[in-house]
Amino acid sequence: MDDGHQHRDIQGGGARAAVFGVSDGLVSNVALILGMAGAHVDAGAVRVAGIAGLIAGAFSMGTGEYVSMRAQSELMMRELDVERAAIRRNPEIERRELSAIYVSRGIDRVLADELSAKMMEDPELALETHAREELGIDPKATGRPWQAAISSFVMFALGALLPLLPWLFSGSASPVWISVVLGGTGALAVGAALAHFTGRSWWFSAGRQLLISGVAAAVTYGAGHLVASF
Repeated sequence: MDDGHQHRDIQGGGARAAVFGVSDGLVSNVALILGMAGAHVDAGAVRVAGIAGLIAGAFSMGTGEYVSMRAQSELMMRELDVERAAIRRNPEIERRELSAIYVSRGIDRVLADELSAKMMEDPELALETHAREELGIDPKATGRPWQAAISSFVMFALGALLPLLPWLFSGSASPVWISVVLGGTGALAVGAALAHFTGRSWWFSAGRQLLISGVAAAVTYGAGHLVASF
């Protein structure tokens, strides 16, 4: 019977990378664009800066996610190899370790010995159990670096593109204000989407994201205006 109790996949890294990618792209590029606009440079300079920020940021986010996820995955695999070798060489020592873990969690010693002995009968089950109980990792979920990298790259680019749109099609006399509106709308949407993963209320997440984006944009706009006044 389906009781509606479902968990989201947070191990592979794709969903996390997508959310943080679009958030970073939006915040960084709206801040960059408004910083340039605050310096009162021409629209072409703002456009070039925004495009450069989009491309550089997307590659930075994508490669950063790949390297970090790959390093994490390799570290997990190394620890699993160490544990696999220990189970093969010293199965009784590993069984006692597992039994001690169960006892420390309140299970009766006799039952803990029975459970640990049963687990050690299957080498793969033994490895999975030791990995979960000793290392706190799931051998079947060591991360997907390419998924995280691609998600981060694409979503950063999309987030960074939003405030840049009025500068690419600058028929309007006030692209700055359109960037502000688009950036604010995007921040609210990103915050609401983030609430889907975190379980927090959508208005809290949306308001927090809007505040973060607004502060970043205001500070860089002020910095650009200040630098241009010298």
